[in-house]
Amino acid sequence: MNDDPVQDIINNPVLLRQKGIEALTKALGPVGMARFFQQYGLGSGDYTAERESLLAGLTIEDFERWRKEREEK
Repeated sequence: MNDDPVQDIINNPVLLRQKGIEALTKALGPVGMARFFQQYGLGSGDYTAERESLLAGLTIEDFERWRKEREEK
């Protein structure tokens, strides 16, 4: 164990999750805590493959052109 109890919590995933749930429950109440967690689903699919497919063929120049067009709006 560390001399810093906060560091002990951060370094222990079980304690970190427990303290996080306690903090959320205290701040939001049990229903608010549950609704908070509902916002973070596991999702599905392969994000990396989808991103590579969507960005295939794009260049830095394409991005710069897009950025400048957005700035002008």
